[in-house]
Amino acid sequence: MGGWVLGVIGGSGLYEIEGLANRRWVKADSPWGEPSDELLTGEIGDLKLVFLPRHGRGHRISPTEVNSRANIDVLKRAGCTDILSVSAVGSLREEYAPGDFALVDQYIDRTFARPKSFFGTGLVAHVSMADPTCPRLSGLAAAAGRAAGQTVAEAATLVVMEGPQFSTRAESELYRSWGADLIGMTAMPEAKLAREAELPYATLAMVTDYDCWREETAAVEVSAVMEVMAANADGARATIVRLAEALQDERPASPIDTCLDYAVVTSPSAWDPARLAKLDAIGARRFKDA
Repeated sequence: MGGWVLGVIGGSGLYEIEGLANRRWVKADSPWGEPSDELLTGEIGDLKLVFLPRHGRGHRISPTEVNSRANIDVLKRAGCTDILSVSAVGSLREEYAPGDFALVDQYIDRTFARPKSFFGTGLVAHVSMADPTCPRLSGLAAAAGRAAGQTVAEAATLVVMEGPQFSTRAESELYRSWGADLIGMTAMPEAKLAREAELPYATLAMVTDYDCWREETAAVEVSAVMEVMAANADGARATIVRLAEALQDERPASPIDTCLDYAVVTSPSAWDPARLAKLDAIGARRFKDA
């Protein structure tokens, strides 16, 4: 196996990563449309790192309008082997306090206005999402967060809502009754698309507030969220550096690397050439002989 190439998707405040050598912004093109921004590439030690601002520099793009298909596609084209998603979230539990970090192991996808697959008519595939995050990458990221001095929980369940508005109190209580721990507006369909791209994926969730279920706390307001986000960004940058330091050796294979072998159901004789052409990066390994 070759070395790790870590893709990081996160907020604009994360790209000032300490120790990132040979930094340069690179224009990236995708057959799936415009990605959120250029890619920031560089190295930390022997690790190549590729950073993509999810909402564009200056936070220009709303969660609903993020082109996640293009974002995952350009990270795959850039040679990424694994993706760390850094997302701001609200807390649905007392034990997840503002300023804490959590590694997500399950999602409840409540988005409805976002394309969620690279596949469709002419080439159908059904990847498994039973375990939607990579336990190896999540474990390494959790250890990196703790080494950076952060309070880090593991095995959190994240509700991903459409937004851009925050929840009503009734919705917040509903999600709590489902057993969810956190709520946010990103990570879906990113996680689904990363799985289709055979890229191990982990979500490092940064808690910015208690969602509006907690009556003794003021309802969520952007100004308060942004204040906590600014503090969280320092910890997230330090976590990324610590994670990079842990990814200096050869990268062992992951079952996710070959998950499309068991997902494609369309007969090769019926594959749509136009869709197949758009999968030249996402499906490069699976469809190399097509």
